[in-house]
Amino acid sequence: MIRSHVLICGGTGCTSSGSAKLHTRLEEEIKAKGLENEVKVVQTGCFGLCALGPIMIVYPDGTFYSMVKEEDLPEIVEEHLLKGRPVERLVYKDKAEGEEAAAEEHYSLNDTAFYKKQMRVALRNCGVIDPEIIDEYIAMDGYKALGKVLTEMTPEDVIQTMLDSGLRGRGGAGFPTGMKWKFARASQSDKKYVCCNADEGDPGAFMDRSVLEGDPHAVIEAMAIAAYAIGADQGYVYIRAEYPIAVKRLSIAIQQAREYGLLGKDIFGTGFNFDLDIRLGAGAFVCGEETALMTSIEGKRGEPRPRPPFPAVKGLFAQPTVLNNVETYANIPQIILKGVDWFRSIGTEKSKGTKVFALGGKITNTGLVEVPMGTPLRTIIEEIGGGIPNGKKFKAAQTGGPSGGCIPAEHLDVPIDYDNLIAIGSMMGSGGLIVMDEDNCMVDIAKFFLEFTVDESCGKCTPCRIGTRRLLEMLTKITDGKATLEDLDKMEELCYYIKENSLCGLGQTAPNPVLSTLKFFRDEYVAHIVDKTCPAGVCKNLLKYSVISDKCFGCGMCMRACPASAIYVTDYTAPGKKKPAVAIDTDKCVKCGACIGTCKFSAITKK
Repeated sequence: MIRSHVLICGGTGCTSSGSAKLHTRLEEEIKAKGLENEVKVVQTGCFGLCALGPIMIVYPDGTFYSMVKEEDLPEIVEEHLLKGRPVERLVYKDKAEGEEAAAEEHYSLNDTAFYKKQMRVALRNCGVIDPEIIDEYIAMDGYKALGKVLTEMTPEDVIQTMLDSGLRGRGGAGFPTGMKWKFARASQSDKKYVCCNADEGDPGAFMDRSVLEGDPHAVIEAMAIAAYAIGADQGYVYIRAEYPIAVKRLSIAIQQAREYGLLGKDIFGTGFNFDLDIRLGAGAFVCGEETALMTSIEGKRGEPRPRPPFPAVKGLFAQPTVLNNVETYANIPQIILKGVDWFRSIGTEKSKGTKVFALGGKITNTGLVEVPMGTPLRTIIEEIGGGIPNGKKFKAAQTGGPSGGCIPAEHLDVPIDYDNLIAIGSMMGSGGLIVMDEDNCMVDIAKFFLEFTVDESCGKCTPCRIGTRRLLEMLTKITDGKATLEDLDKMEELCYYIKENSLCGLGQTAPNPVLSTLKFFRDEYVAHIVDKTCPAGVCKNLLKYSVISDKCFGCGMCMRACPASAIYVTDYTAPGKKKPAVAIDTDKCVKCGACIGTCKFSAITKK
């Protein structure tokens, strides 16, 4: 009889930290102690606290272990699984709660500050079930919503439920899901399709990938519901080939659903037919745009098509098509089961439900969070995220990836929803949330996202192909200290031209990082242009390295580290020091920063 379950995170983050090896070794240790019939090891999806991986939770007591190493496993098996005594040194201590919390014996996951203000809907099964076993999903009411839809509801009932729920697409602009389904239902055709966008190419975004890794059946079930609603019998999940764990688990889930009669012919004996296939993407960011994605599924070069006609009228293979992203689908079974009123009770007036964010950058608790719409940015960063490490000050948060904008400290208390973010020059996007501190240069941040956009532009339309490149050249000119104030006006004018004339969302939103940083951090642009300095000390061509002679011990470590032989010994010996100080030849200096990295006395500065 199984008395304990050990759940090990099998998401990409923890897998990269070695959780797969932990799984194998733990089973070996359990067998060595003769506990294989009493303790079961379960590989789950992402728990959310990616910064603490590998993560392990022991049930039924819920003890939460973090940063577990292979050498820790014999002690965990001996002390906890055999003798019932948690290994205190490995139990997660909630830093956000201070010293008192650190003194407590151990935490369950839900007791941590990271989880207290979260509400998991799309992520409800991630970290809870084994995603490769369909029975575990069924035990969590899996496919119950599909059964209800097929046996108790008409397609029109399903669409009305989606309309009444207020669910908006979680992949970008937030178009109402029910409206999209209604248009596809109304289109007349012998063949219709349902597609899932699992491309997720934003830098720092890993929400959809984590859902597929931890709960793939939720997406399969939702796509079947969408197919019933619009009258489709075939679906495709478009997912990046560079997400091997998600691809593997989705493939297993599709095969299991077919074996259980939940995909294929005559599902639940209702005469409804629906099957699903996977199409792998090659990593083109533009294929996150719906028409480019469908073009890629068709086997053609992934380029966007003019709209209208919209995909609900003429989409995949020129047939009516519904396309939603992974997170949108993950909400649908719960809306069917728990009802419209339940879903509408979460969030704000115009943005219902929850939103998953991939929290990254200068933040203590890097990971995956899901909060009700309308949660202030401050709550996410300071309470859930644990604040900015190393005593640094918050400067900005980038939402929406290359398509979004930077939110400054003055807007930390703005409730996050679709409309509020657009009002302050950003956007929800797929849900990447990158936190920046005082050491980040906002001009450099805008340049980073423009470099990405230029590389990812498909080149089909001139405003995007040429315009983004000219925009990047202007930003480079600024970071090199070669721009004038007139260039700022030209750059802003070009931003609006690109937004208004580009063919698809990639080009239309590419200028957003530039416009938002110009709006909130214009003083940094001016400093680069007028003072020829980078206030954050980031832009290499504007930096000047120098030695504080009175701090220098003359140890020579910086001289040995310098690849350009730019550091030399001076005639000056600081009071109390035995060796002469050094200095930097600015003409030879390549500004690599190696000297700062090796100086133990903080005697080298860059300005």
